Amino acid sequence: MSTVHEILCKLSLEGDHFTPLSAYRSVKAYTNFDAERDALNIETAIKTKGVDEITIDIAIAYQRRTKKELASALKSALAGHLETVILGLLKTPAQYYASELKASMKGLETDEDSLIEIICSRTNQELQEINRKKKKDLYKTDLEKDIISDTSDDFCKLMVALAKGRRAEDGSVINYELIDQDAQDLYDAGMKRKGTDVPKWISIMTERSVCHLQKIFERYKSYCPYDMLESIKKEVKGDLENAFLNLVQCVQNKPLYFADQLYDSMKGKGTHDKVLIRIMVSHSEMDMLKIRSEFKRKYGKYLYYYIQQDTKGDYQKALLYLCGREDRSPSRHECLRVVPLCLQVTVLENSL
Repeated sequence: MSTVHEILCKLSLEGDHFTPLSAYRSVKAYTNFDAERDALNIETAIKTKGVDEITIDIAIAYQRRTKKELASALKSALAGHLETVILGLLKTPAQYYASELKASMKGLETDEDSLIEIICSRTNQELQEINRKKKKDLYKTDLEKDIISDTSDDFCKLMVALAKGRRAEDGSVINYELIDQDAQDLYDAGMKRKGTDVPKWISIMTERSVCHLQKIFERYKSYCPYDMLESIKKEVKGDLENAFLNLVQCVQNKPLYFADQLYDSMKGKGTHDKVLIRIMVSHSEMDMLKIRSEFKRKYGKYLYYYIQQDTKGDYQKALLYLCGREDRSPSRHECLRVVPLCLQVTVLENSL
């Protein structure tokens, strides 16, 4: 019977195809990548009776060889959380986030936590690409319209403003006068007055660059006895509070934000697998090394250890491969030598 270990241990991925974040990936591209060879390996694995984990190479090579869609073949061979991980890895980042956003606003109940995490943490370019994929290629729906139909009031306005992806980009010139004015405006619109001028908060927090906002939040403490996070908790409640808190945390330190999200997904009894899977799948090729570092610094134990304790079986193995080992300092050539082949899908699609 083919197992995840037997299949994955044949593979080595190293090198970069995405900069500058490539240095912080836990998963890297293999320089001797052979689509045809790997498609044959996957075809053989899928045909093996009792297979409980499949590694993915390239959908095009597989389909050319078998005349079958890879995702459909995998669905018949996988189940549960493992299936969610592997099928997620077949998608580009924009496709993956678009599908996650679609799921968060599907049906009668909106998954506000997922919506907030994705919208608050993506860059202008990422949000624009997500909307393009969602509108033109996948679901033929507009992200902004979906948000408007599924949310309301100031929370809706904040999500829509962020989803537009029109935040100013970080520049080389620091405008200290504007930083001071924005910090004072945030204070005047909130803690200084009775009631909160939410539109003013939304305007500043969705239009200013990340670097500018970081300096605003530092300057804000010279006007208010509370920092920005404490002020938000005192001024607004519900989904709006949650969204502002997530947004500020992302601005202040995005890797730490995701380290906190991962910790919360595994603390206590039970595991919030949806959050755990989404972060591990979407950040393994972006900034997982930074997230791991922040996790260890704040919580005193390796992320790898927490995943080992909270998951099991081939689902656990898949997540651990995406995480990578942290208990030693490997050389560049040793680093993450064994990871799922499925991550090569993005390499191919970016090269076409």
